[in-house]
Amino acid sequence: MTHRRTALTRGIAAAVGTALVASLTACGAGGSARTENGVTELRYQGWTNQVTPAELAQDLGFFDGKVKLDWVGNTISGPQDIQSAATGQTDFGGAFAGAVAKLASAGAPITAVINYYGADDKTFTGYYVKDDSPIRSVKDLIGKKIGVNTLGGQNEADIHDVLKKAGATADQIKSVQLVALPPPNTEDALRKGQIEVAALGDQFRQRAVAAGGIRPVFTEPEAFGNFNGGEYVLRKDFIKKNPDAVRAFTTGVARAIEWLRTTPRDQVIERATKIIQARHRPNETTSTLKYWQSVGIPSKYGKISDEDFTRWQSWLQDTGAISGPLNPSSLYTNEYNSLATGKQGS
Repeated sequence: MTHRRTALTRGIAAAVGTALVASLTACGAGGSARTENGVTELRYQGWTNQVTPAELAQDLGFFDGKVKLDWVGNTISGPQDIQSAATGQTDFGGAFAGAVAKLASAGAPITAVINYYGADDKTFTGYYVKDDSPIRSVKDLIGKKIGVNTLGGQNEADIHDVLKKAGATADQIKSVQLVALPPPNTEDALRKGQIEVAALGDQFRQRAVAAGGIRPVFTEPEAFGNFNGGEYVLRKDFIKKNPDAVRAFTTGVARAIEWLRTTPRDQVIERATKIIQARHRPNETTSTLKYWQSVGIPSKYGKISDEDFTRWQSWLQDTGAISGPLNPSSLYTNEYNSLATGKQGS
């Protein structure tokens, strides 16, 4: 299971529009999928030591034999993941909703089709310091070095929004030093003093808390309540040319989300363990799976709403990703999520 915290590298949005459009033109965007015997192959990137909702859906047979996933490698960055989808290197990718909005606003022809991670009272990201740290309040984060999984993403948006809510100025918010680190290494960097604060999510947070010696400055549920965090996206031309495959994929992921929501925790962990062990990817371990707690997605079937994007409007505006109000309805569709629309089997 995965709870990905991802978005664009700081400052990339200003330049990505022209470069991305040029790249799409050069490669033709790859709207046609490889289909054999009625099965459409979808290329994607995975996450080390984690099982994504799409991978779980395939293992459970929820694609009904209409879609097959083709793993092309791993990523630690949602921005890279959705840019690969936008440029035709892969067929779908997932990222933080703010990153999706930023990339689409820069001209990328992508559409979000389903939420695939979120935050609830069991599954979330917290911002942790060592027990003896002088950092106590949100405002104490000003000027500090914080380890995040990627620049310009969910972690940055979280930090921006809590500091702004606490009354910090734009300059004070900019003074925070964000250090991009692979999620499996962030806890170690905190304990060694290489960073002063660590953004820790999901299994990595649970593992760090279990080891002791750290405490949260704030957590996402405390700051924002429960929320849908990020979406799977596909290119618009791909959706147009492969609507049945997109529907099978999206609805299969929706089924996997509800399976995670309703299946006993020990069975979820057992299934994920078997998936990782069977795929034989290099340098993977199942050791953190025991810390899995919940699906983390508040909306049933992963259904997307305007609020999933507008909650990050202030961050998008303050960082220059958008100049006016966000138009969330242009960023997503629930049309291919048959469970969310009630059109299952139609």
